[in-house]
Amino acid sequence: MKKQLLISVVLMMIISLTQAQQETFWRPEPPNYKVHKAFEVESLIPMYFYGGYHLGVGYRFNKIRVRASIINGGTYNADEGTPDGPIDGYERYYKPSPGFFLGYNLWKNLELYGYYEYHTFQIKQLATSEMQDVISHDVGVGLSYQFFLGRTFYIQPGFHTYFRSEKQVGFSDGETYTMPTFEFTPVLRLGARIWKQY
Repeated sequence: MKKQLLISVVLMMIISLTQAQQETFWRPEPPNYKVHKAFEVESLIPMYFYGGYHLGVGYRFNKIRVRASIINGGTYNADEGTPDGPIDGYERYYKPSPGFFLGYNLWKNLELYGYYEYHTFQIKQLATSEMQDVISHDVGVGLSYQFFLGRTFYIQPGFHTYFRSEKQVGFSDGETYTMPTFEFTPVLRLGARIWKQY
């Protein structure tokens, strides 16, 4: 998986460098944020390091952007992103879950967005290896910035907040896991603007 990621990054760089010969690479005219319409494809790359995946597809119209995504976190412990950190004796994993996003470009490529994600989490009790699924309707606000490499590829770091109602799940030994109601998580997406109109 790491080899595929490395090959993808190298290919992105080669294509971006060929674009650099055709126009101003770091300051294209018109600027990338002045796009009128665009289709974008992106991924939360860290999910691949944990044996999972993420794919997002978005459409931009002027400063408005709508996006749909699906995530599977593999072995990534989602409780790492909570203010209190991991919960002793448990781990929480993303199972395949869809999300829907609506964003607005505040300034240049700085985007503020809200979202709804229909998460299915798998809760693992470490002492017994017993697993239980929990469904959660999460809403949140995110802030991120698209750093373009030429006209096509971008790196988009940002922050997500997640809010949800309290969820609990019981295990066969009588123990109960309580899912955090708030999360603050850094994100890193790599993407490509596959079609655009200025």
